[in-house]
Parts: sequence; structure tokens; C-alpha cells
Amino acid sequence: MKLKHHSESITIASRLPVLPLRDVVVFPYMIYPLLIGREKTMNALQEAMIRDKQVLLVAQKQAGMDNPSANDLYEIGIVARVLQVMKMPNGTLKVLVEGLVRAQVKKMTRSRNFLSASLEIVSPGPVKADKELEAMSRTVAESFAEYVRLNRRVPDEILVSLASIEDYQQRADSISAHLLQNIEAKQKVLEAPTIKKQFKILAEILKSEIEILKIEQKIDGSVRESMSRSQREFYLQQQLKAIKDELGQYDEPAAEVEDLYSKLENHDFPEQVRAKAEEEIRKLSKMHPYSAESGVVRSYLEWILNLPWDTHTDDRTNFKEVRAILDGDHYGLEKPKQRILEHLAVIRLAGKVKGPILCLVGPPGVGKTSVGRSIARSLDREFVRMSLGGVHDEAEVRGHRRTYIGAMPGRIIQALKKAGSSNPVFLFDEIDKVGKDFRGDPSSALLEVLDPEQNNTFADNYLEVEYDLSDILFITTANSTASIPPPLRDRMEIIRLPGYLDFEKVRIARSFLIPKLLKEIGLDKVEVDFKDEALFEIIGHYTREAGVRELERQLSAILRKSAVSLAEGKRVRKISFGRAKVNRLLGAPKYVGTNIKTKPTVGYAVGLAWTEVGGDVLPVEVVPMTGKARLTLTGSLGDVMRESATAALSFIRKHAELFGLKDDFFETLDLHIHIPEGAVPKEGPSAGVTLITAVLSSLTATEVRTDIAMTGEITLTGDVLPVGGLNEKLLAAKRQKIVRLVVPEKNRKDIEELQADLLEGLEINYVKTIFDVLKLTLVSMPGGTNRRMKGSSGRMARNS
Repeated sequence: MKLKHHSESITIASRLPVLPLRDVVVFPYMIYPLLIGREKTMNALQEAMIRDKQVLLVAQKQAGMDNPSANDLYEIGIVARVLQVMKMPNGTLKVLVEGLVRAQVKKMTRSRNFLSASLEIVSPGPVKADKELEAMSRTVAESFAEYVRLNRRVPDEILVSLASIEDYQQRADSISAHLLQNIEAKQKVLEAPTIKKQFKILAEILKSEIEILKIEQKIDGSVRESMSRSQREFYLQQQLKAIKDELGQYDEPAAEVEDLYSKLENHDFPEQVRAKAEEEIRKLSKMHPYSAESGVVRSYLEWILNLPWDTHTDDRTNFKEVRAILDGDHYGLEKPKQRILEHLAVIRLAGKVKGPILCLVGPPGVGKTSVGRSIARSLDREFVRMSLGGVHDEAEVRGHRRTYIGAMPGRIIQALKKAGSSNPVFLFDEIDKVGKDFRGDPSSALLEVLDPEQNNTFADNYLEVEYDLSDILFITTANSTASIPPPLRDRMEIIRLPGYLDFEKVRIARSFLIPKLLKEIGLDKVEVDFKDEALFEIIGHYTREAGVRELERQLSAILRKSAVSLAEGKRVRKISFGRAKVNRLLGAPKYVGTNIKTKPTVGYAVGLAWTEVGGDVLPVEVVPMTGKARLTLTGSLGDVMRESATAALSFIRKHAELFGLKDDFFETLDLHIHIPEGAVPKEGPSAGVTLITAVLSSLTATEVRTDIAMTGEITLTGDVLPVGGLNEKLLAAKRQKIVRLVVPEKNRKDIEELQADLLEGLEINYVKTIFDVLKLTLVSMPGGTNRRMKGSSGRMARNS
């Protein structure tokens, strides 16, 4: 049927979903907030939203019944229109409905897990205005005004809106809706057959309520002075409860607070956390559930109660299993693997040990990040990773204080919540690339995190309570330790991961990269064979790196091109790759190696350099010219390398007579020192011996052997100091097929720690002074140097 409601015409369906109401009676023309939590009621609401948003609201005879049947509901209810549905934090639904018209249930049935009813509209018919009806309306309105004045739970604004209502039926329903009565009394008003009968019932109810309110007011005045503070609080709470009952908010805050208390009791929290949580829960219980502050407190409690304060995972202590997992995930990397086994041994003997702080240092692509994940898997711990590259804000580590809008804990606490345990393997990636600006210094905040003596009381600004990080196994990664602040570097155990040799890359490609790529590209069901010559061709001429990242990309490119042929319908059982096929698929070689002269040359020496992608061979060229004592350096040289060149020239000038030069030889000369590949920046002191050899060669016209490469820092007194990056430098020399090397004597211990496979076939010459270097690298000694060097000799060691 069609209904005229306000200024619109509404069609009422003959059958509607039924929403049973526990302790509220809805009247026409009124808008009500309802709280819905029962599954069947939610199903009925969902059905209504799918149809025309109309429901039949019927009160229960007994409010405490959770699963009412048709006999447990009143026969007369209200057809209502759903205006808004909002999901609450505790899973219930807050529904805003507008009463339309009375309706009587004809037949109620249960379908698809909810109640529905065929209904008949109860229309009061046209109201004939007469003096009796007007008198009854005025009497009820005056009584209601006095009721509102005596009852502080009903706002005075209702009287203003009531005065503007002219329709008798709408006025009666509005007064009925605002009466604080039980279900039976309100249902009786709703079921009144005529408007006069409704006014009569209202007059009786209002008269009785006014008398009760006057008595309450008298009693309240007589006992108010003697009421204790606790009694007053109880009284106010009861009044607040009554107001919330009418608004349908009666159990949402209480249920939420009870849920928080239950979570607090059912979990083992540290004492300071428990005390802080109880304080915040008490604060939340006294707040309005929709206030901004309650949202802040609620969010804080969710964080503090969901963190894994005392949740730990048990480490896998079977050495064979741990070793098998580590070896299965990575080839080589013996130092970090051995360190993890040592950690397990201490756990087995001591029972509990503070988590070590390991820093894996090495060039890109050697597996620093993946080895952290492998360590977590081998120990059977959770794994979390935090990238520090470009992080400038200290709050990323320590979090924001709760006074800020949108405040959250730092990323360390967030990661622990995500991990679900307090002892994960925590990887700080790229710790050497942490930024610093006006927002703070994250590396300073990390001092507390990475100090085993302090991190058991880590303070996050958001939590306001201390968190114990001492059980976490922290692993950091870096390409270089030079940019790590010294106090932070001092807190970490440095483990260097050297670059891979060519034969190691071949093994890694066969054991790890190729099987992984075949599965990713979809060629795992095809037999694929990479010949050794193909892999060495890719490694030598299409990649230039210490790790295997670029190697993986090149292998992927080759396999993708093969996948295209298969996708086009070509049938093959086996795909083989040799050197020629690699060249055809990848094109011209990208790297052809540094062009090193093959014959002894004047003013030309071969050095060894360390770069972020591994080692490289570094030729140095020097040309003397007529001029006015000017030293020119080109090739994108850094300050330290320029200083090495200056030191080399100063040493030669100091010993000019010994080298057969005039004391003032530099007054009429200009020297130009150039290191090729000028677009590539070069830095560091390790080119000192190479620079002095090339400069002296150019000044004395003495040839330098080009089949020997050298590295070492020099001093003005002629000493050769140790350098770093020897693994990468020796690897570069071996790649260039240079087998004779000059290395500082003080690096002998470092050479002995290198892999035997790397040293095989190399002739290592250990030197203490510059004269030792010159004797090995120059074809002949200039001037009287032979007499000066008598008794000095380079120490040589052939490794095979």
C-alpha cells in the first residue's frame, strides 16, 4: 500500500523482515538509534537493505530472551525506514531508523535464518477535530511540559519542537516516544485503537509519573547533603546509564571496557604495562565513546595490549639442521654461518644469552639481506626487516608522542607487533645510508637499540613504558663502514662478506639462480643446460660486480628469450646454452676489461682499487712537461688520493739525489697525473705506491713492469702502510690475469685469512718500504738507488 509520509509518498510492502527489539518501543514520525548485535537480527537488516530499506520493528515481551519466536513478540509494531547503518568497534551495528506507520502482524515465518511477517497497516483514519479532542490534547501537552520540567533526563528542547506540531496523532506519538516508561506501558500506548484513547492513556501515565517525580525530588533534596562521595558517584552513574539506555548506547562502552579488562587478565603482561593499561582503561570508561580523546586512548590500548611482551619462540638447537638450512640457502659465507653456530652453542650451555648485534659488510649483491632471512629460518625465529636507507626522522625509530595527531609507535615496535614475538631476527638494512636533518638523527636513536647493555629498557615515545629488546637477534647490513658513525659501529660485530670468485658464481648460478629462475619463468618442466663456458662468458663480459645480482638479471634475460620461442609453439625437450648462443642472445659484450699495456712502459703503473661493486684494476699515467712546478691531477680523484700524489712527489723531491735527479728538478717541470675512466670517482690512500712508482718512472725515464699490480698507502718517511679490500682487489687482479702482486707487509695476516681458491696461482710480494716496491716494479733502479737498497728486499710468497 501507499502511505503519505510528510510530503512524500511511500510504498509499504505487504511482507517485511522483522527486527525484534529488547527494551524499546518505536513510534511513527520519530527517528531512533538502535544497537543490533544478534545474528538473526543482522540477517533481517541485511535483507531489508537489499530490498527497500523497510523493516518491521516489534518489541519483545521478555527483554532477556535472545532467540524470540513469533509468540514472544507483540502483534502490533512499527514499519520503519532504515536511514543509516554504522559498524561499531565491538562488531555490533548502530542503526538509525525512522518510524513510518503502525502495522499488525498477520503471519510471521522464519526464512533464511531471520523472521519475516506479512502485515496489515493499522490506520487511525481521519481524525475529526472537536472540543473534547482539543481539550485532551491541551491537558496532555501541559502535563508533559510539567513532566519535562521535573525530569532532568528529558531535554527542554522537546517542548519547542512539540509546540510546532499541529496534527493530533503526530503530537500524541511524539509525547509517547519521550516518556521514560517500561515496555508494557509504551506498547499499551502504541496499541491504542483511537487518538482519544491514546490521549487518555497518556494523561493517566503522565499524572502518575508527575506524582512520582515530585516525591523523588523531595527525597533527593532531603538526602543530598548526607550523600557520600561514592554514593553520589553511584547515583550519577545510574542516571547516566538510564540516559544511555534510552539512546541505545547502554552496553557498547561497558562491553568494550569489559573486553579490555578481560584481555588484560588473560595475558601475562609486565607489571608496569599492566598498571599503565589499567589507568588508561579507567580513563576510557569515563569518556564519551565518540569523543576524539576516547579514540586516542582506544588506539593506545590496542597497541599496548597486542604487543608480544612475553611471547617468545624456541630456537632450533640441532646443529646439523641449522647448518643444513644455512648451506642450503647460501653458498660460502662461512663467517656469518659460524657466528650463528657459536650463538647456538652459548644458548645450549648458558640457557639464555643477550642477542648479538651483527653487521654484515660487503658489496651489493653478495647476499647480505637474504642471509638475514636464512638465519631466521635456521633458528626457527620470526623475521622482520627495516630499511634505513634515506631515513631522516628520529621518530621512525622512537615513535611519536601521543600528543600529536595520528601518533604511532616507531617502526621497531610496529615490526614486533607484526612478528608476534619478542625474539625475532631483526634486520636493519643499509645502516650506512641513514640520513640526518632538522628532524633528528636516527643513527643516534639506534645507539640505544643496538647496545646490549641498554636495549632491555628501550623507551618508545608512544608507548610510555619500557620494552625489552635484549632477546632480539639484530643484524645490520652495509656496503661500507666508513659512513657509519663510530659510536654506532663500536656497538656492532663486523662480519665482512667478500665478493664471489668466478667459479663460485658458477656454482651459485647452477645451485640457486637457475633453478629459481626456471620456476619463476615457467621452464621448470624443460631440461635446460648451461655449459660452463656460457656461464663464464656471462660473468666475465656481461657483468661487473662482486655479487650475483646482475648475473641473475642476465640469466633471466636469456631464459625469457627462450620462453618466447616456447610460447610461440616451438616444441623442444632440451635447451642448451654455449658461449656463441649467449653472445647472440645478449648482444655485444658490455665489459671487455681494463686495457692494460703488455710491455714495460715509462710513466705507467698498474694499481688495485676497491669499489662498491667489488675490486678493479687501476692504471696510473704520468707525463712530465716543461713548466713551473705545477702538479695537475685528473680522473675524478678524491681529496685523499690527491694528497697521496702530493706525498709521492714530496718523497721523490726529498730523495732526488738518490734517484739521480737534481735538487731543483721540479722548478722547471709540470707533472700531469691521470687515472683513466675519468667519469668514475676515485678515492682512498691505497694508490700511494702506484702513484710514486709511476711518477718516479716518468721523471727518470725508467720502465715499469706492467705484469705486476700493487696496492698500499705511503708515508713521507718511506713506509708502506696496510690497506683494506684485499679480497676484492685480488679478485680483480685474477680476473685481469695478473698474477704478480705487491701488498704491504702488515697485510700478511689478512692475506692468510683469504680463501685458498682465491690465492691459488697468485705470487704475493710483501713490502715494508717504498724502496722495496721500486725494486719489484721498476725494470732497473734509477741513479744510486741500488746502493741505498742493498740489504733491503721485498718478501715474496708464492701460493699454489
